[in-house]
Amino acid sequence: MSTFEDMGFCKLDTDREQRTGNPEVIFGQGKTVEQALAIFGRLAQVHGRALLTRASAEMAERICAVFPEASHVEEARLVRLGAPPAVFSGTVLVLCGGTGDIPVAEEAACTAEWMGCAVQRIYDVGVAGIDRLLSYRQQIQEANVIIVVAGMEGALASVVGGMVRRPVIAVPTSVGYGAHLHGVTPMLAMMTSCAAGVSVVNIDNGFGAGYNAAAIQRLLFEKTSLP
Repeated sequence: MSTFEDMGFCKLDTDREQRTGNPEVIFGQGKTVEQALAIFGRLAQVHGRALLTRASAEMAERICAVFPEASHVEEARLVRLGAPPAVFSGTVLVLCGGTGDIPVAEEAACTAEWMGCAVQRIYDVGVAGIDRLLSYRQQIQEANVIIVVAGMEGALASVVGGMVRRPVIAVPTSVGYGAHLHGVTPMLAMMTSCAAGVSVVNIDNGFGAGYNAAAIQRLLFEKTSLP
Protein backbone atom coordinates (compact mmCIF):
# COMPACT_ATOMS: atom_id res chain seq x y z
CA MET A 1 0.00 0.00 0.00
CA SER A 2 1.36 3.43 -0.96
CA THR A 3 2.42 5.65 1.95
CA PHE A 4 2.78 8.80 -0.12
CA GLU A 5 0.48 11.04 -2.08
CA ASP A 6 1.46 11.99 -5.63
CA MET A 7 0.67 15.68 -6.12
CA GLY A 8 2.26 15.81 -9.56
CA PHE A 9 5.13 18.14 -8.68
CA CYS A 10 5.92 16.24 -5.45
CA LYS A 11 5.26 12.98 -3.65
CA LEU A 12 4.01 13.93 -0.21
CA ASP A 13 5.06 11.57 2.58
CA THR A 14 1.74 11.38 4.43
CA ASP A 15 2.93 8.46 6.56
CA ARG A 16 5.89 10.30 8.06
CA GLU A 17 4.15 11.39 11.26
CA GLN A 18 3.25 7.77 12.05
CA ARG A 19 6.87 6.70 11.50
CA THR A 20 8.74 9.60 13.07
CA GLY A 21 6.26 11.49 15.25
CA ASN A 22 6.18 14.58 13.02
CA PRO A 23 4.71 15.36 9.61
CA GLU A 24 6.88 16.07 6.62
CA VAL A 25 8.34 19.59 6.82
CA ILE A 26 8.35 21.79 3.72
CA PHE A 27 11.65 23.29 2.55
CA GLY A 28 10.48 26.43 0.79
CA GLN A 29 13.66 27.40 -1.03
CA GLY A 30 13.37 26.58 -4.74
CA LYS A 31 9.62 26.01 -4.66
CA THR A 32 7.04 28.29 -6.21
CA VAL A 33 4.49 30.04 -4.02
CA GLU A 34 1.75 27.84 -5.48
CA GLN A 35 3.68 24.65 -4.71
CA ALA A 36 4.42 25.70 -1.13
CA LEU A 37 0.78 26.66 -0.58
CA ALA A 38 -0.53 23.39 -2.01
CA ILE A 39 1.78 21.25 0.15
CA PHE A 40 1.11 23.32 3.26
CA GLY A 41 -2.63 23.02 2.73
CA ARG A 42 -2.52 19.27 2.25
CA LEU A 43 -0.34 18.75 5.35
CA ALA A 44 -2.74 20.91 7.35
CA GLN A 45 -5.66 18.80 6.11
CA VAL A 46 -4.00 15.45 6.86
CA HIS A 47 -2.16 16.25 10.10
CA GLY A 48 -3.75 19.43 11.45
CA ARG A 49 -0.37 21.14 11.51
CA ALA A 50 2.38 22.13 9.10
CA LEU A 51 5.79 23.78 9.04
CA LEU A 52 7.40 25.64 6.14
CA THR A 53 11.08 26.59 6.43
CA ARG A 54 13.07 29.03 4.29
CA ALA A 55 9.84 30.73 3.37
CA SER A 56 9.89 33.78 1.12
CA ALA A 57 7.85 36.80 2.12
CA GLU A 58 5.42 36.06 -0.71
CA MET A 59 4.97 32.46 0.42
CA ALA A 60 4.28 33.57 3.98
CA GLU A 61 1.80 36.22 2.88
CA ARG A 62 -0.18 33.82 0.70
CA ILE A 63 -0.26 31.01 3.25
CA CYS A 64 -1.29 33.28 6.12
CA ALA A 65 -4.05 34.73 3.95
CA VAL A 66 -5.48 31.25 3.36
CA PHE A 67 -4.72 30.03 6.89
CA PRO A 68 -5.19 32.99 9.27
CA GLU A 69 -4.31 30.77 12.24
CA ALA A 70 -0.83 30.18 10.81
CA SER A 71 2.02 32.33 12.11
CA HIS A 72 4.89 33.79 10.11
CA VAL A 73 8.13 34.17 12.05
CA GLU A 74 9.85 36.57 9.70
CA GLU A 75 13.28 36.50 11.34
CA ALA A 76 13.36 32.69 11.24
CA ARG A 77 11.94 32.60 7.70
CA LEU A 78 9.32 30.04 8.58
CA VAL A 79 5.56 29.61 8.73
CA ARG A 80 4.02 27.25 11.27
CA LEU A 81 0.53 25.99 11.90
CA GLY A 82 -0.97 23.90 14.67
CA ALA A 83 0.06 22.75 18.12
CA PRO A 84 2.21 19.69 18.86
CA PRO A 85 0.44 16.56 20.15
CA ALA A 86 2.49 16.70 23.38
CA VAL A 87 4.68 19.18 25.24
CA PHE A 88 7.86 17.63 26.57
CA SER A 89 9.17 18.28 30.07
CA GLY A 90 12.40 20.19 30.57
CA THR A 91 13.82 22.84 28.28
CA VAL A 92 15.81 23.24 25.10
CA LEU A 93 18.16 26.20 25.47
CA VAL A 94 19.20 28.08 22.34
CA LEU A 95 22.36 30.18 22.62
CA CYS A 96 23.90 32.31 19.91
CA GLY A 97 27.18 34.12 19.67
CA GLY A 98 26.08 37.41 18.13
CA THR A 99 23.06 39.31 16.90
CA GLY A 100 23.88 38.28 13.33
CA ASP A 101 23.30 34.65 14.30
CA ILE A 102 19.75 35.24 15.56
CA PRO A 103 17.91 34.27 12.32
CA VAL A 104 19.45 30.78 12.43
CA ALA A 105 18.92 30.56 16.19
CA GLU A 106 15.26 31.48 15.74
CA GLU A 107 14.83 28.82 13.07
CA ALA A 108 16.11 26.29 15.58
CA ALA A 109 14.00 27.61 18.45
CA CYS A 110 10.77 27.87 16.47
CA THR A 111 11.23 24.39 15.00
CA ALA A 112 11.74 22.87 18.45
CA GLU A 113 8.67 24.70 19.77
CA TRP A 114 6.53 23.44 16.90
CA MET A 115 7.64 19.91 17.76
CA GLY A 116 6.64 20.21 21.42
CA CYS A 117 9.66 21.64 23.24
CA ALA A 118 9.73 24.37 25.83
CA VAL A 119 12.46 26.68 24.57
CA GLN A 120 14.59 29.30 26.30
CA ARG A 121 16.69 31.78 24.36
CA ILE A 122 19.93 33.48 25.38
CA TYR A 123 21.36 35.56 22.55
CA ASP A 124 24.52 37.59 21.99
CA VAL A 125 26.74 35.71 24.44
CA GLY A 126 29.77 35.06 22.25
CA VAL A 127 33.22 34.31 23.61
CA ALA A 128 34.56 37.79 22.79
CA GLY A 129 32.72 38.92 25.93
CA ILE A 130 32.72 35.68 27.87
CA ASP A 131 31.39 37.22 31.09
CA ARG A 132 28.03 37.51 29.31
CA LEU A 133 27.93 33.75 28.82
CA LEU A 134 29.15 32.90 32.32
CA SER A 135 26.44 35.04 33.90
CA TYR A 136 23.92 32.48 32.60
CA ARG A 137 25.80 29.46 33.93
CA GLN A 138 22.87 28.15 35.99
CA GLN A 139 20.34 28.27 33.12
CA ILE A 140 22.84 26.63 30.82
CA GLN A 141 23.51 23.77 33.20
CA GLU A 142 19.82 23.21 33.94
CA ALA A 143 18.71 22.75 30.31
CA ASN A 144 18.02 19.28 28.91
CA VAL A 145 19.49 20.02 25.48
CA ILE A 146 21.55 23.01 24.34
CA ILE A 147 21.71 24.38 20.81
CA VAL A 148 24.71 26.63 20.21
CA VAL A 149 24.61 28.86 17.12
CA ALA A 150 27.79 30.71 16.20
CA GLY A 151 29.72 32.13 13.27
CA MET A 152 33.22 33.65 13.14
CA GLU A 153 35.51 30.91 14.57
CA GLY A 154 32.68 28.96 16.24
CA ALA A 155 34.40 28.73 19.63
CA LEU A 156 31.17 29.14 21.61
CA ALA A 157 30.19 25.49 21.13
CA SER A 158 33.44 24.22 22.66
CA VAL A 159 33.13 26.53 25.66
CA VAL A 160 29.55 25.46 26.34
CA GLY A 161 30.45 21.81 25.76
CA GLY A 162 32.96 22.06 28.59
CA MET A 163 30.36 23.46 30.99
CA VAL A 164 27.56 20.89 30.86
CA ARG A 165 26.63 17.23 31.10
CA ARG A 166 23.88 17.48 28.49
CA PRO A 167 23.83 17.09 24.68
CA VAL A 168 25.15 20.13 22.82
CA ILE A 169 24.09 20.64 19.21
CA ALA A 170 26.33 23.11 17.40
CA VAL A 171 25.18 25.15 14.40
CA PRO A 172 27.85 26.99 12.39
CA THR A 173 26.57 30.10 10.62
CA SER A 174 27.68 31.91 7.50
CA VAL A 175 28.31 35.09 9.52
CA GLY A 176 31.95 36.15 9.45
CA TYR A 177 34.87 37.71 7.56
CA GLY A 178 36.77 36.28 4.59
CA ALA A 179 38.76 33.40 6.09
CA HIS A 180 35.56 32.34 7.82
CA LEU A 181 34.71 30.89 4.36
CA HIS A 182 30.94 31.39 4.59
CA GLY A 183 30.65 29.06 7.58
CA VAL A 184 33.21 26.39 6.72
CA THR A 185 35.68 27.61 9.35
CA PRO A 186 33.27 27.41 12.32
CA MET A 187 31.88 24.12 11.01
CA LEU A 188 35.34 22.53 11.01
CA ALA A 189 36.14 24.08 14.41
CA MET A 190 32.95 22.64 15.89
CA MET A 191 33.58 19.22 14.32
CA THR A 192 37.08 19.13 15.83
CA SER A 193 35.98 20.44 19.23
CA CYS A 194 37.91 19.03 22.17
CA ALA A 195 34.73 19.17 24.28
CA ALA A 196 33.05 15.77 24.35
CA GLY A 197 29.34 15.57 23.61
CA VAL A 198 29.19 18.25 20.90
CA SER A 199 27.43 17.24 17.69
CA VAL A 200 27.32 19.46 14.61
CA VAL A 201 24.72 20.14 11.93
CA ASN A 202 25.21 21.83 8.58
CA ILE A 203 25.96 25.52 8.06
CA ASP A 204 22.93 27.71 8.89
CA ASN A 205 20.83 24.58 9.54
CA GLY A 206 18.80 25.82 12.48
CA PHE A 207 15.96 23.54 11.44
CA GLY A 208 18.14 20.43 11.73
CA ALA A 209 19.34 21.46 15.19
CA GLY A 210 15.81 22.15 16.43
CA TYR A 211 14.56 18.86 15.04
CA ASN A 212 17.42 16.92 16.64
CA ALA A 213 16.88 18.59 20.01
CA ALA A 214 13.18 17.72 19.88
CA ALA A 215 14.00 14.09 19.05
CA ILE A 216 16.13 13.91 22.21
CA GLN A 217 13.34 15.49 24.24
CA ARG A 218 10.81 13.05 22.77
CA LEU A 219 12.95 10.09 23.82
CA LEU A 220 13.18 11.41 27.37
CA PHE A 221 9.42 12.10 27.42
CA GLU A 222 8.59 8.60 26.19
CA LYS A 223 10.93 6.91 28.67
CA THR A 224 9.59 8.86 31.65
CA SER A 225 5.96 8.37 30.54
CA LEU A 226 6.12 4.59 30.60
CA PRO A 227 4.02 2.94 33.35
